[in-house]
Amino acid sequence: MITVVGIGADGWDGLAGPSRDAILAAGVLMGGRRQLDLVPPSPAERVPWPSPLLPALPGLVEAYAGREVCVLASGDPMFFGIGSTLVRLVGAERVRVLPHVSSLALACARLGWPVEDVRVVSLVGRPAAALNAAVLPGRRVLVLGADRGSPSVVAGLLTGRGYGPSRLTVLADLGAPGEAVVRGTAESWTDPAPSALNVIAVECVAGPGAAPLPLVPGLPDTAYEHDGQLTKREVRAVSLSRLAPLPGELLWDVGAGAGSVAIEWLRSDPSCRAVAVESRADRAAAVRRNADALGAPSLRVVEGRAPAALDGLPDPDAVFVGGGATAPGLLEHCWEALRPGGRLVVNAVTVESEAVVAGWYARLGGDLVRVSVQRGSPVGGFTGWRAMMPVTVWSVTRPGARGDEA
Repeated sequence: MITVVGIGADGWDGLAGPSRDAILAAGVLMGGRRQLDLVPPSPAERVPWPSPLLPALPGLVEAYAGREVCVLASGDPMFFGIGSTLVRLVGAERVRVLPHVSSLALACARLGWPVEDVRVVSLVGRPAAALNAAVLPGRRVLVLGADRGSPSVVAGLLTGRGYGPSRLTVLADLGAPGEAVVRGTAESWTDPAPSALNVIAVECVAGPGAAPLPLVPGLPDTAYEHDGQLTKREVRAVSLSRLAPLPGELLWDVGAGAGSVAIEWLRSDPSCRAVAVESRADRAAAVRRNADALGAPSLRVVEGRAPAALDGLPDPDAVFVGGGATAPGLLEHCWEALRPGGRLVVNAVTVESEAVVAGWYARLGGDLVRVSVQRGSPVGGFTGWRAMMPVTVWSVTRPGARGDEA
């Protein structure tokens, strides 16, 4: 059993009795040097975290198996903390968590913000681009800082998106006697945080140049960098409605082009996962830039030609084939990889790809829709309709309960 004890900036004095008892009874104390320095001397062997931690963690757990191990963590270990990592590694039945007050709770208490109304983004070991999806007019966001420079990173990102007037409140060393608060706006921010242990509270205010993007499918085509290989917004919205993302699910976006379907899948919920498969290196690079710009930096981009590029990928809950449906073996591979209850959605534009889709529809059934879009455009001094190429959208669900193991 591994006991994980959350400890605040107030150190030993702020710990409840059970947390103190767990620390004093431990044969091995693990944690960051800052956390280890907050507890008094004891007979326990002290093991500071190595850097980088995650690759070394399985070996550490194995090396001290059978001993009374206590892990020290900041605040609530299950809130962007080591507690969640250990549960994933060894299982919940082998981890006992004794939480402290989280930085989220402390920050909201200081600000008078209802916790349930706040979006949280962590910069600790994560790219700042994740904040892009959270920046919306009127939204309150708490950003967990990684170092003293984090407020400047947040301010620069906000200003670059046209949210310079947004109000920033930096809360440093929450719960400690030396707790500090600094206020300002994103466009005027210049100073580092008072300490590396900081939370940046953001009240998003859109400036005149801001272009807010909704979280529903069908972002404007202009939101993406692309060379024409882009699932257009109307067709994208229809395709994503068939893919039907749920929290935590994994999508394969095969023939990703600009990555628009995978990115909007990820924007539907922070826990969603996606892999974009693209054979051209220049397009794969554009997918990565689009993912960062639109707040989906977790998108995994695989360069290669499907179906070979799909080998070794985790089984998906949904697959979108936006191009390459005629590639030998591609749809067979995608269908076999789908988890029970998984959805396969294929878009076909050419006569050849429609023929492939028609054959699969005859075998498996599903839903077959042809989407035809016409957009108004100038015709001399008047306005007429300009038709886009029609797209056939085939969607089918693999038998079995959604989320079950194959």
